[in-house]
Amino acid sequence: MSGGLEKACHRCISKIASNACFISALLAFLALPLSMAFTGIKFLEDCPIQPLIPLYLLVGGIVGSLKVSLLLYDSNRMRQLLSKSIVIDDDDDDEYPWRQNAHRYYVHLVLSLFLFLWFIMGNYWVFSIYPPDFIPPFHRPQDYCDKTLYIFAVGALSLSHAGLCLLVCCSCCTYLFSKRSEALGGD
Repeated sequence: MSGGLEKACHRCISKIASNACFISALLAFLALPLSMAFTGIKFLEDCPIQPLIPLYLLVGGIVGSLKVSLLLYDSNRMRQLLSKSIVIDDDDDDEYPWRQNAHRYYVHLVLSLFLFLWFIMGNYWVFSIYPPDFIPPFHRPQDYCDKTLYIFAVGALSLSHAGLCLLVCCSCCTYLFSKRSEALGGD
């Protein structure tokens, strides 16, 4: 990544991460993984046809809550730095906080990778039994899944799909905008 593009990305991320609306959105988003964890615990034994669905919700909720909590911590830290009006020169090696805290960057990377793989597995587990019986059949009482649990899992996955699509679209737009800005600036 070129130095100018890296600086522009850093400034953009810093402004977004320190924005009170972004922090409020993260707090609101924290409700999803927390409710996933609570639903997974509550219905842990209520889907014998696919017992990994409550586990998916429980583990995804706990790891997702951890990820959002770390993002909130980092955003709050960024707000504190900006409120102290710490201005860093362009030639300073400390300009990019993730260079000082590589371990934090790798924690975010590992959590994101795990959540993405867990999301893929959750899609398989939930949609492989579509549509399940919501009432235990008399001849096979183990072939059912609680309706509340299943509908919640489908809803959580749908919200995750929407968020992932939004992230991909925003990333593509940012990339195209940066390429356009480089082309206009290079003339």
